[in-house]
Amino acid sequence: MTQYLTPTLTSRLPKVGTTIFTVMSALATEHKAVNLGQGFPDFACDPALVDAVTAAMQAGHNQYPPMTGVPVLRQAVAAKIEALHGKVYHPDLEITITAGATQAIITAILAVVHPGDEVVVLEPCYDSYVPNIELAGGVVVRVPLTPGTFRPDFAKISAAITPKTRALLINTPHNPSATVWSKADMLALQDLLAPTNVLLISDEVYEHMVFDGQLHESVSRYPGLAARAFVVSSFGKTFHVTGWKVGTVAAPAPLMAEFRKVHQFNVFTVNTPVQHALAAYLANPAPYLDLPAFYQRKRDLFRAGLAHTKFKLLPSQGSYFQCVDISEVSDLGEADFCQWLTREVGVAAIPLSAFYGDGFDQRVVRFCFAKQDTTLNAALERLQAL
Repeated sequence: MTQYLTPTLTSRLPKVGTTIFTVMSALATEHKAVNLGQGFPDFACDPALVDAVTAAMQAGHNQYPPMTGVPVLRQAVAAKIEALHGKVYHPDLEITITAGATQAIITAILAVVHPGDEVVVLEPCYDSYVPNIELAGGVVVRVPLTPGTFRPDFAKISAAITPKTRALLINTPHNPSATVWSKADMLALQDLLAPTNVLLISDEVYEHMVFDGQLHESVSRYPGLAARAFVVSSFGKTFHVTGWKVGTVAAPAPLMAEFRKVHQFNVFTVNTPVQHALAAYLANPAPYLDLPAFYQRKRDLFRAGLAHTKFKLLPSQGSYFQCVDISEVSDLGEADFCQWLTREVGVAAIPLSAFYGDGFDQRVVRFCFAKQDTTLNAALERLQAL
C-alpha cells in the first residue's frame, strides 16, 4: 500500500503558538471558572441592532457589497468622526469597512511594510501586532511603556526611530493596561513624528470606553498625526457584538489606496446585512455616547469589590479592563498565578507578561469587567475569599 507523505513546512511564524486568550478561556471552561480573561461581553447587544440585521436580510441585502464597504455605512462613519473629532474624511476615498480591527491592522501593515522595514511597537501590546509585522517581513522594534504607569516614554520612542523605521503602532485606550493617552501625549507624538516619514497605525477599538469625564484623544483630532495615520476602530467592541467582526479604517486617500489593494485580496469585503444594520443603527448616537457611563458603572462596581481583597488596583482610565498587582496575594509569577487562580479559585485572568516579547513579569494581571453584574459579583465573591 502506497504511503503518501505530507510535505514538511518552514513556519512563517515559528515562535507563535496558541494565544493566551484561547488557553485561558479553555482552562476556564474546563474548571468551570468565571472567565474574566478574554475580552468579550457575556451580555446581549441591543435587540434593535439584531432586528436591523434581520430587516436588512429580508430587504435582500445578501450579496456582495462594494469592496470598500456599503456606501451608507462609510458615510455614517465619516459623519461620526467629523462630529466627534472635527476631522473630515471622504467616505468614498478615505473610509474602508473591515472584517474587524484585527484584519484592519494586518492589512495596514501588509500594505506599507516592506521586508527589512522597522516597525515600532509599544509594550505591553496586543498579541497580533508582532506576528503581523513578521508576516510582512518587517523588523519588530520593541519600546516599553513606563512600567507601573504604562505612560509613553517619548525619549525612548524617539531613540528607537531610525531611517529604517516605516511605522509606529499605538493603542489608546490601551489593552492591556487600561491607560488613556492625553492631549499632551498626542501633541508630543505629533512633534516627534513631524520631521520623519514614519507612518502611524492607531488602534482605537476602545474609543468609546473612556472614564471620569476624560476625552478620547483620537489621532484623527491632530492634523500632523492624521496625515500619516491609519485610524482603526471596532463596531464589535462598541456595540457588544465581538463575534460579528466588523471594523473600520480611516486614512488619507493615498494611504487608503494602498490599504485597499491588500484588503481586496485578503478579505475582499465584509458581511452585507450587518453593514446595512450598523448604518441604520448609527443614526442614533446615544448607544455610543452613553457607553462611557455604562462601562464606568461596571468598572466602579468591580473596583469596589476588589477593594476588599489583597490585590492592589492600578488605574483603569479606559477600555473594559482592570489590572491588579498580585504581590500581596501570591509569590507566583503572573502566568503561574493565572493558572492557579483559574484552577483553584475559579476565576480566569490574563498575565500581562503575555503582552511582552521577553515575558517581562511585573506581578500584574488583567481582568475584564465587560460582564453581567451577576458574573462580576460571582468572581468578586471568590476573589474576596483569597
